[in-house]
Amino acid sequence: MSDSTRGPCEISWFSALCDDDYEFLGVPDPKLKSSWEHCRDIVQQAETGGFDNILLPSGYALGIDTTAFAAAIATLTRAIHLLMAVRVGESWPPQLARQIATIDQIARGRLKINIISSDLPGEKLASAPRYQRTVEAMQILKTLLNGEHLNHQGEFWKLDVDPAGVKTFSGKAPPLYFGGLSPDARDAAARACDVYLMWPDTKEKVAEIIADMTKRAADYGRTLKFGYRAHVIVRDTETEARAYADRLLSKLDAEEGAQIRAKSLDATSMGVAAQAALREGASDDGYAEENLWTGVGRARSGCGAAIVGDPDQVLAKLQMYRDMGIDAFILSGYPHAAEADLFARHVLPRIDHAPL
Repeated sequence: MSDSTRGPCEISWFSALCDDDYEFLGVPDPKLKSSWEHCRDIVQQAETGGFDNILLPSGYALGIDTTAFAAAIATLTRAIHLLMAVRVGESWPPQLARQIATIDQIARGRLKINIISSDLPGEKLASAPRYQRTVEAMQILKTLLNGEHLNHQGEFWKLDVDPAGVKTFSGKAPPLYFGGLSPDARDAAARACDVYLMWPDTKEKVAEIIADMTKRAADYGRTLKFGYRAHVIVRDTETEARAYADRLLSKLDAEEGAQIRAKSLDATSMGVAAQAALREGASDDGYAEENLWTGVGRARSGCGAAIVGDPDQVLAKLQMYRDMGIDAFILSGYPHAAEADLFARHVLPRIDHAPL
């Protein structure tokens, strides 16, 4: 399928609100620690580079508050969209809807939402009810943010309420991005999200997931867009890119890497297990397939692989995913500001891209 037939894809970057920025993976650097100034600089670098969107992640135990950051950065940006992560377990949906509408007004319609099926800190809910709560939250948010009266009689919330006085810039709910590999997570996505996010995997696995989620959504009379979250290392030559990947791990202590992975809030999820399996099945130099390097996962939980290569190779890899049905990419690199600049100069101008 040609670009003109397929239409533009969305290219997003990542701002390290959760203390996830390094020169050497696993080695904390005070200059790269999550702070208002540092994360602001990453967003502004991404906007200058021409990225369509930026993920603002959220983790209760790490970094700075995402909702407060999104409101502040909205006043300092003009073009880039803001993909604000929200942790459902920590929120009362009507108040969250009011916050989203307010920030979207500040951003003049540039806000999007990454739904995280989180627990309430200090509590632990089993997978099935936690994802049921997440579905309810997404349904409540969509109703209220579309300006409609809500009469919701669910398992977790029983609400009969009008939407708040403040509306989103468009008067409509922003798109909801959501990911997860377990059966409960896939069902939740099929029922209620707009963009289904996945972490790196082999092209065969990616194709399987897209096919499965397309069918699941169709069973509910719905369609999904698909997003792919990955790290990226682009250099003039593949040799230079691979050398930089090796450099990232050159100071990593294996025990320290294991501790970093274990302390993540999603360390036991099926998605994290899939990233570990991808890493374990890789070649001795860490490549699961051509230009897909799993070394990042040795020092972080979650998204654990990077597209590594020269500009032509990185572009070809992204185009391959587009041909498979990916509509949006959320990319990152270490350190985030510097790698955003490299991708923006060497690859981004060659992609037909725009916000979803």
